[in-house]
Amino acid sequence: MKDLGSLMKQAQAMQEKLQEAQSRLAETVVEGASGGGMVKLTLKGSGELRSVEIDPDLLKPEDAEMVSDLIVAAHADAKRKLDAAQAETMKAVAGPFAGMPGFPKF
Repeated sequence: MKDLGSLMKQAQAMQEKLQEAQSRLAETVVEGASGGGMVKLTLKGSGELRSVEIDPDLLKPEDAEMVSDLIVAAHADAKRKLDAAQAETMKAVAGPFAGMPGFPKF
């Protein structure tokens, strides 16, 4: 039974680490950019879009489609960065358990 108690303590410690990681991930903010920085946006750890910045030179009616494409590309860039930050955090917390079936993914 001593081993079971130790295992339960380890499981509880892992759960606490996961909760801490979730809190850190929720506070993560990443920036994505496209068009050489002409379009920038920021995403929170939850995936929520916080802001969009568009270079005024792009705000011409004939550039509307290009601006739309640049916004989508900037979002994809930020999402990749967010996914990488989340994966790195989970890898650090979970160690050898990361990626196992039933283990939380973010």
